[in-house]
Amino acid sequence: MRSGAKTAVIGGVFLVFAGGVGYGAYNVYDGITGGGTDTGGSSVSSARDAGTAPLTAAEVDKAGRDFLASWAKGDDGATVAQLTNDPNAAATVVNDYREQAHVTRAEITPGQAFGTKVPFTVRATVEFGGLSAPWTYTSELTVVRGLTTGRPLVDWSPSVIHPRLTKTNQLVTSEASAPQIEAVDRNGVELTKEKYPSLGPVLDELRERYGESSGGAPGIELMLRNDSDGGTGGSGTGSGGGAGSGTGRAAETLLKLSEGTPGRLTTTIDANAQSAAERSVKQFSEASVAAVQPSTGEILAIANNRADGFNAALLGKQAPGSTMKIVTAALLMEKGLAAADRPAECPPNASYQGRGFQNLNGFSLDNRPFSESFARSCNTAFIKLIDDVRDDSALATEARDVFGIGLDNWKTGIPTFDGSVPETVGGEAAAQYIGQGTVQMNALNMASITATAKNGSFKQPVIVAPELDGREIATAARSLPFDVADQLRRMMVITATSGTAANAMSGLSGDKGAKTGSAEVDGQETSNSWFVGYRNDVAAAAVVQAGGHGGDAAGPVVAAVLGAGG
Repeated sequence: MRSGAKTAVIGGVFLVFAGGVGYGAYNVYDGITGGGTDTGGSSVSSARDAGTAPLTAAEVDKAGRDFLASWAKGDDGATVAQLTNDPNAAATVVNDYREQAHVTRAEITPGQAFGTKVPFTVRATVEFGGLSAPWTYTSELTVVRGLTTGRPLVDWSPSVIHPRLTKTNQLVTSEASAPQIEAVDRNGVELTKEKYPSLGPVLDELRERYGESSGGAPGIELMLRNDSDGGTGGSGTGSGGGAGSGTGRAAETLLKLSEGTPGRLTTTIDANAQSAAERSVKQFSEASVAAVQPSTGEILAIANNRADGFNAALLGKQAPGSTMKIVTAALLMEKGLAAADRPAECPPNASYQGRGFQNLNGFSLDNRPFSESFARSCNTAFIKLIDDVRDDSALATEARDVFGIGLDNWKTGIPTFDGSVPETVGGEAAAQYIGQGTVQMNALNMASITATAKNGSFKQPVIVAPELDGREIATAARSLPFDVADQLRRMMVITATSGTAANAMSGLSGDKGAKTGSAEVDGQETSNSWFVGYRNDVAAAAVVQAGGHGGDAAGPVVAAVLGAGG
């Protein structure tokens, strides 16, 4: 009968209850495993004899099922943890599942093992404050052979308990730290995670910051809360945007036991531009885009397509390639070393303090105006002028004082990394002129740089009105001189109409300008694709990981957003 029961249940369902509900199915589990609490399945000596031999399918199946049954049955965390290769870490997480997440019942369905992995489905009940709700999700575990005993054990990671669980967050059921919000765009269109997935982390941050002031009342929720911020908001790297400080993300709601009352929050997002951004980034495995309004700094769209859910459009740090030449060109023209209509040297190769640079495919331009070097992205035209600048820190100063990059005090309303152009010397300083080396930007930073070029002065990006919470937004020390801003825009127009950005921008009418870029990344065969552009009163920037030349991948992403929002 025992072997018959075992055969009947493999690949099926076993059911055990936790949290004092009872153990009515315990005998079923006892029949499957062949003996109560014998988690080892064999003597320690025979386990050691297995040594480093590959795990058998039977060992994987049994180790996975023993762990799942013990966890679901409600065994103490220390008992369940003995079935893993890291008992100390596992015990805390398993206990927190009952005590912090308040899961009172769990039905776990193991799937078919593949290799050393065992997938499973959890159908649980969460109870708190007299309320309860069902909770279903899937995860998987991996079985390994113990290093000292040779026993098959679950390779411990918090994601075994829930796929979103990590060492730096925890599952907590309680009254929410902030009410839910009904976020709307600039025209009153509701913004939801379901319709605009890229806004998920943004809406979570906005809720933590502005939930209480929006007039709502909190409900009871199961949340994925970051240990680093205690669920109070937290930020990415950078200023925190008025949403708190730290390195965590805002608490994420996984289950609602009671709705509470949402408050209404108006954002600067444009639903049409956001929809276009969401669609366009899905063309690539890793892409980010952001759009702002040059005249106000208001953020119109933010979108990412990344497997890890990281909000790279606002928090990313990558070399922006030749899109940085917008800032470099402004510097050179302010110093009188270049002008849009003045001839500029553009040889195939150039060097600065021992570091060599070349143009794509070794092209050169003979006695052509600087505007053409800009439009065709001639690296050497910029490198050749560095000696005349006579100040390796000049680019960092221009980026900070005119374009607002590196101030590290943006208060957008959500966490942001505000761009960085560190002061450096020699060949590293030269690399910065063409957006390589130590320069770090994200899509929002480059959209803001493009907006400054279009507007003539820096307007710090914002996603909610500063008046909402009285925060003081960042300002730059000065605006672009009028003649420099005019030349810069003319060069961007040439780039968009007859230069490297022409193909991507060809379908757009109106006042438009652009700049392309590609950034080499160590260990990556294909460069990252960067593209920035403006159309009327919309500026946007995009980066596509390993996308190649700027106009090839990032260009169509930006054009789609400008077409919807411009």
